[in-house]
Amino acid sequence: QVPLVESGGGLVQAGGSLRLSCAASGRAFSSYVMGWFRQAPGKEREFVVSINWSGTSTYYADSVKGRFTLSRGNAKNTVYLQMNSLKPEDTAVYYCAAGLDSRLSNLQQNYWGQGTQVTVSS
Repeated sequence: QVPLVESGGGLVQAGGSLRLSCAASGRAFSSYVMGWFRQAPGKEREFVVSINWSGTSTYYADSVKGRFTLSRGNAKNTVYLQMNSLKPEDTAVYYCAAGLDSRLSNLQQNYWGQGTQVTVSS
């Protein structure tokens, strides 16, 4: 059973918006840091954003600051990534992650979803 399930990817024109969701199964995830990474073809997986368990603290990659907003649902086991002003360079597979450090930097110890494709056309 995959503990993290993403939804909401798709194709959008540059300047448009998409909203990604990630639902975690199991109450333990309500106390985890959750967030998103992305991986474009031929590139390494990169950090996008993370949020602490209470939803009061977030960290954003410089490339998405001011355009992306991550929030956490009341049940704390679901996160929502609102992506506005999308650019072609945002095109990637987006992976939901859950872990114990604030920026989810311990990649091997994170839990991962299966990924959802986001494609931004110019």
